[in-house]
Amino acid sequence: MQVELLNHTPDPERAIATAARLCYAPVGAAELMETMPEDRVRSVLTTIMASGHFSTLEHASYTFAIDGVSRVLTHQLVRHRLASFNQQSQRYVKFKDGFPFVTPPTIAKDERAEAVFGAFMERAADLYQELLDAGIPAEDARFVLPNAAETKIVVTMNVRELLHFFELRCCHRAQWEIQELASRMLALVQPTAPFIFMDAGAPCVHGSCPEGKMTCGDPFPKVTRA
Repeated sequence: MQVELLNHTPDPERAIATAARLCYAPVGAAELMETMPEDRVRSVLTTIMASGHFSTLEHASYTFAIDGVSRVLTHQLVRHRLASFNQQSQRYVKFKDGFPFVTPPTIAKDERAEAVFGAFMERAADLYQELLDAGIPAEDARFVLPNAAETKIVVTMNVRELLHFFELRCCHRAQWEIQELASRMLALVQPTAPFIFMDAGAPCVHGSCPEGKMTCGDPFPKVTRA
């Protein structure tokens, strides 16, 4: 898995604070963006995060390039509807000499399971190539490709959706692959907006676990906002 932060809103915390402060300021957003003192930015952000007025968080966004993940992961990822996605197309991109795939750790550590899994992937690749060689369009030949097939995707989310994404997908109960993705994305965004993302992650980071009897029993350490 490779995850890269392609770009993000410049100075996202100041942009968010500016949008929030504009509601009560006699001057315009451009002037606020230039002149608001750092301590005022932090004060506004504190109020936003404490009060739950999260609409202002939608004014900053992040774009990620994600490679080497499975279709299992992206089927989950695109369920986050308040985001933008562009994914490598199996309709137009033809795989030659097999296709890359993701092997779950539970399979990789079991020698017999890994052998059976690998044999199935090889057979799927052979059948895929047979169909292409027979003149079947790639958009139809791809029907034999498994969920394990690797893919690439570009994702853009605003800060509000990112916080929601981290709550759901950093949790220990999330599927292992998307949990790893969320953790890597969080590590990339934290340095760009340390106050906003200081206690981002699973709900147990900043409160109690909502999973009830399904809880993992291994909560993350709680963080007190400075």
